Amino acid sequence: MAGAVSVFRNWVARTAAPGACGPTGLTAGCLRIQFTTTLYRSLFQRNAVYLTAIFTSAFAFELAFDTASNRVWDAFNRGRQWKDIKHRYINQADDEDDE
Repeated sequence: MAGAVSVFRNWVARTAAPGACGPTGLTAGCLRIQFTTTLYRSLFQRNAVYLTAIFTSAFAFELAFDTASNRVWDAFNRGRQWKDIKHRYINQADDEDDE
């Protein structure tokens, strides 16, 4: 793993050199280099930031996946769950208590 990190650091140092992208820097290769350089410097360079990003994204993914799966489950089982039929039995019990 350390070897891959050092190779990536060397690549970033070579490609991120001033003037490496030409005068405009708007080619697809230069934009990719700028993106990967920014990504490396903002997330992967420090271990604490890298781990925080991993845990935050895992938490967000779990929250989104759980919400989506609950909505799909509710859509497929509409009318069969207690929350959908509870009013029938509560009203029926109230009517029996009144008599």
